[in-house]
Amino acid sequence: MSKKNTSKAKPGIPTQKFLDIAEIKEDVVVMKDGTLRVVLLVSSINFALKSVDEQNAVVQSYMQFLNMLDYPIQISIQSRRMNIDDYLAQLREQEKKLTNELLRRQILDYTDYIKQLVDLGDIMQKRFYVVIPYDPATAKQKGFFARFSEILTPAVAIRLSEKRFRDNKDALMLRVNQVTSGIQSMGLSSAVLDTQSLIELYYTVYNPNVYESQRMNDIDRLQIEQ
Repeated sequence: MSKKNTSKAKPGIPTQKFLDIAEIKEDVVVMKDGTLRVVLLVSSINFALKSVDEQNAVVQSYMQFLNMLDYPIQISIQSRRMNIDDYLAQLREQEKKLTNELLRRQILDYTDYIKQLVDLGDIMQKRFYVVIPYDPATAKQKGFFARFSEILTPAVAIRLSEKRFRDNKDALMLRVNQVTSGIQSMGLSSAVLDTQSLIELYYTVYNPNVYESQRMNDIDRLQIEQ
Protein backbone atom coordinates (compact mmCIF):
# COMPACT_ATOMS: atom_id res chain seq x y z
CA MET A 1 0.00 0.00 0.00
CA SER A 2 1.26 3.46 -0.82
CA LYS A 3 1.79 5.72 2.09
CA LYS A 4 -0.31 8.84 1.96
CA ASN A 5 1.38 12.16 2.30
CA THR A 6 -0.24 13.71 5.34
CA SER A 7 2.17 16.62 5.66
CA LYS A 8 0.54 19.99 5.40
CA ALA A 9 1.47 22.31 2.56
CA LYS A 10 3.85 25.04 3.55
CA PRO A 11 2.32 28.50 3.56
CA GLY A 12 3.27 30.72 0.66
CA ILE A 13 5.25 33.92 0.85
CA PRO A 14 3.18 36.69 2.50
CA THR A 15 1.95 39.37 0.10
CA GLN A 16 3.53 42.15 2.16
CA LYS A 17 6.97 40.82 1.20
CA PHE A 18 6.37 42.14 -2.31
CA LEU A 19 5.11 45.58 -1.26
CA ASP A 20 7.25 48.70 -1.07
CA ILE A 21 5.69 49.55 2.30
CA ALA A 22 7.71 48.60 5.36
CA GLU A 23 5.18 49.71 7.98
CA ILE A 24 2.45 52.21 8.75
CA LYS A 25 2.61 53.95 12.10
CA GLU A 26 1.58 57.26 13.63
CA ASP A 27 -0.33 58.23 10.46
CA VAL A 28 2.85 57.90 8.37
CA VAL A 29 3.71 55.35 5.67
CA VAL A 30 7.30 54.14 6.00
CA MET A 31 8.71 52.75 2.77
CA LYS A 32 11.36 50.05 2.54
CA ASP A 33 13.87 52.52 1.12
CA GLY A 34 13.54 54.69 4.24
CA THR A 35 11.39 57.41 2.72
CA LEU A 36 8.15 58.54 4.36
CA ARG A 37 4.70 59.34 3.03
CA VAL A 38 1.66 61.22 4.35
CA VAL A 39 -1.63 60.89 2.48
CA LEU A 40 -4.22 63.67 2.42
CA LEU A 41 -7.87 63.13 1.58
CA VAL A 42 -8.95 66.21 -0.39
CA SER A 43 -12.43 67.49 -1.13
CA SER A 44 -13.59 68.35 -4.66
CA ILE A 45 -15.36 71.18 -6.44
CA ASN A 46 -17.66 71.20 -9.45
CA PHE A 47 -15.47 73.18 -11.81
CA ALA A 48 -18.00 73.15 -14.66
CA LEU A 49 -20.68 74.92 -12.61
CA LYS A 50 -18.45 77.87 -11.76
CA SER A 51 -18.38 81.09 -13.72
CA VAL A 52 -15.48 81.94 -16.03
CA ASP A 53 -13.96 84.31 -13.48
CA GLU A 54 -14.23 81.69 -10.74
CA GLN A 55 -12.66 79.06 -12.99
CA ASN A 56 -9.76 81.37 -13.79
CA ALA A 57 -9.26 82.07 -10.10
CA VAL A 58 -9.13 78.35 -9.34
CA VAL A 59 -6.61 77.75 -12.15
CA GLN A 60 -4.42 80.62 -10.94
CA SER A 61 -4.52 79.30 -7.37
CA TYR A 62 -3.56 75.84 -8.62
CA MET A 63 -0.63 77.26 -10.60
CA GLN A 64 0.60 79.19 -7.56
CA PHE A 65 0.25 76.07 -5.45
CA LEU A 66 2.43 74.04 -7.82
CA ASN A 67 5.01 76.81 -8.19
CA MET A 68 5.56 77.07 -4.44
CA LEU A 69 6.54 73.40 -4.18
CA ASP A 70 10.21 72.42 -4.39
CA TYR A 71 9.52 68.70 -3.94
CA PRO A 72 7.32 66.22 -5.84
CA ILE A 73 3.80 65.26 -4.80
CA GLN A 74 1.43 62.64 -6.14
CA ILE A 75 -2.23 63.33 -6.93
CA SER A 76 -4.32 60.17 -7.03
CA ILE A 77 -7.99 59.68 -7.90
CA GLN A 78 -9.69 56.49 -6.75
CA SER A 79 -13.08 55.30 -7.97
CA ARG A 80 -14.84 52.70 -5.90
CA ARG A 81 -18.33 51.36 -5.61
CA MET A 82 -20.34 53.40 -3.12
CA ASN A 83 -20.56 51.74 0.26
CA ILE A 84 -23.82 52.46 2.09
CA ASP A 85 -23.57 49.74 4.75
CA ASP A 86 -23.38 52.24 7.63
CA TYR A 87 -26.37 54.16 6.29
CA LEU A 88 -28.42 50.97 5.92
CA ALA A 89 -27.46 49.92 9.45
CA GLN A 90 -28.78 53.25 10.77
CA LEU A 91 -32.06 52.70 8.92
CA ARG A 92 -32.41 49.22 10.43
CA GLU A 93 -31.82 50.62 13.91
CA GLN A 94 -34.50 53.25 13.36
CA GLU A 95 -36.88 50.60 12.04
CA LYS A 96 -36.47 48.55 15.23
CA LYS A 97 -37.37 51.51 17.43
CA LEU A 98 -40.61 52.37 15.63
CA THR A 99 -43.93 51.15 16.95
CA ASN A 100 -45.99 52.47 14.06
CA GLU A 101 -46.34 49.62 11.58
CA LEU A 102 -46.92 51.97 8.63
CA LEU A 103 -43.68 53.87 9.30
CA ARG A 104 -41.80 50.61 9.74
CA ARG A 105 -43.06 49.40 6.37
CA GLN A 106 -42.05 52.69 4.72
CA ILE A 107 -38.52 52.43 6.10
CA LEU A 108 -38.23 48.83 4.86
CA ASP A 109 -39.44 49.83 1.39
CA TYR A 110 -37.04 52.79 1.34
CA THR A 111 -34.14 50.55 2.41
CA ASP A 112 -34.87 48.08 -0.40
CA TYR A 113 -35.13 50.95 -2.89
CA ILE A 114 -31.75 52.40 -1.88
CA LYS A 115 -30.05 48.99 -2.11
CA GLN A 116 -31.49 48.33 -5.56
CA LEU A 117 -30.58 51.83 -6.72
CA VAL A 118 -26.94 51.37 -5.74
CA ASP A 119 -26.72 47.81 -7.07
CA LEU A 120 -28.44 48.37 -10.40
CA GLY A 121 -27.04 51.83 -11.02
CA ASP A 122 -23.51 50.72 -10.10
CA ILE A 123 -22.96 54.10 -8.45
CA MET A 124 -19.29 54.94 -8.07
CA GLN A 125 -17.70 57.26 -5.55
CA LYS A 126 -14.57 59.22 -6.37
CA ARG A 127 -11.99 60.11 -3.76
CA PHE A 128 -9.06 62.44 -4.25
CA TYR A 129 -5.73 61.97 -2.50
CA VAL A 130 -2.49 63.93 -2.34
CA VAL A 131 0.59 61.94 -1.35
CA ILE A 132 3.39 63.97 0.23
CA PRO A 133 6.82 62.28 0.34
CA TYR A 134 9.94 62.92 2.36
CA ASP A 135 13.35 61.45 1.60
CA PRO A 136 15.69 61.63 4.62
CA ALA A 137 18.65 60.68 2.42
CA THR A 138 19.22 57.35 4.13
CA ALA A 139 21.73 56.28 1.49
CA LYS A 140 24.63 57.36 3.68
CA GLN A 141 26.51 54.30 4.74
CA LYS A 142 27.57 53.80 8.33
CA GLY A 143 31.18 53.25 9.25
CA PHE A 144 32.52 50.01 10.65
CA PHE A 145 32.71 51.24 14.25
CA ALA A 146 29.17 52.63 14.12
CA ARG A 147 27.79 49.28 12.93
CA PHE A 148 29.95 47.40 15.46
CA SER A 149 28.68 49.55 18.36
CA GLU A 150 25.07 48.97 17.31
CA ILE A 151 25.65 45.21 17.35
CA LEU A 152 27.07 45.40 20.86
CA THR A 153 24.34 47.76 22.08
CA PRO A 154 21.17 47.14 19.98
CA ALA A 155 19.07 49.19 22.42
CA VAL A 156 21.07 52.28 21.47
CA ALA A 157 20.43 51.60 17.77
CA ILE A 158 16.70 51.28 18.43
CA ARG A 159 16.63 54.62 20.27
CA LEU A 160 18.59 56.28 17.47
CA SER A 161 16.24 54.80 14.88
CA GLU A 162 13.21 56.06 16.80
CA LYS A 163 14.75 59.52 17.16
CA ARG A 164 15.54 59.55 13.43
CA PHE A 165 11.92 58.69 12.67
CA ARG A 166 10.71 61.54 14.90
CA ASP A 167 13.02 64.04 13.21
CA ASN A 168 12.01 62.88 9.73
CA LYS A 169 8.33 62.97 10.64
CA ASP A 170 8.66 66.54 11.93
CA ALA A 171 10.28 67.57 8.65
CA LEU A 172 7.54 65.81 6.70
CA MET A 173 4.79 67.54 8.69
CA LEU A 174 6.25 70.90 7.66
CA ARG A 175 5.57 69.90 4.07
CA VAL A 176 2.10 68.69 5.03
CA ASN A 177 1.27 72.08 6.54
CA GLN A 178 2.53 73.83 3.41
CA VAL A 179 0.47 71.63 1.09
CA THR A 180 -2.59 71.99 3.30
CA SER A 181 -2.33 75.78 3.12
CA GLY A 182 -2.03 75.64 -0.66
CA ILE A 183 -5.08 73.40 -0.90
CA GLN A 184 -7.09 75.78 1.26
CA SER A 185 -6.16 78.68 -1.06
CA MET A 186 -8.05 76.87 -3.84
CA GLY A 187 -11.19 76.64 -1.71
CA LEU A 188 -10.67 72.96 -0.89
CA SER A 189 -10.43 71.16 2.42
CA SER A 190 -8.15 68.29 3.32
CA ALA A 191 -7.51 65.82 6.14
CA VAL A 192 -4.53 63.64 6.99
CA LEU A 193 -5.39 59.95 6.85
CA ASP A 194 -4.75 58.23 10.18
CA THR A 195 -3.18 54.79 10.54
CA GLN A 196 -6.49 52.92 10.32
CA SER A 197 -7.55 54.85 7.21
CA LEU A 198 -4.18 54.28 5.55
CA ILE A 199 -4.38 50.53 6.11
CA GLU A 200 -7.92 50.46 4.72
CA LEU A 201 -6.84 52.54 1.71
CA TYR A 202 -3.99 50.22 0.75
CA TYR A 203 -6.16 47.18 1.48
CA THR A 204 -8.74 48.37 -1.06
CA VAL A 205 -6.02 49.20 -3.60
CA TYR A 206 -4.31 45.80 -3.41
CA ASN A 207 -7.50 43.77 -2.87
CA PRO A 208 -10.17 45.39 -5.06
CA ASN A 209 -12.03 42.14 -5.72
CA VAL A 210 -12.37 40.96 -2.12
CA TYR A 211 -12.90 44.31 -0.42
CA GLU A 212 -16.68 44.14 -0.63
CA SER A 213 -16.89 40.60 0.78
CA GLN A 214 -14.04 40.79 3.33
CA ARG A 215 -14.15 44.01 5.30
CA MET A 216 -11.16 45.30 7.22
CA ASN A 217 -11.07 44.86 10.98
CA ASP A 218 -9.90 47.52 13.37
CA ILE A 219 -6.10 47.69 13.59
CA ASP A 220 -6.24 46.71 17.27
CA ARG A 221 -7.73 43.36 16.21
CA LEU A 222 -5.30 42.67 13.38
CA GLN A 223 -2.50 40.13 13.66
CA ILE A 224 0.43 41.54 11.72
CA GLU A 225 3.37 39.35 10.79
CA GLN A 226 6.71 40.93 11.56
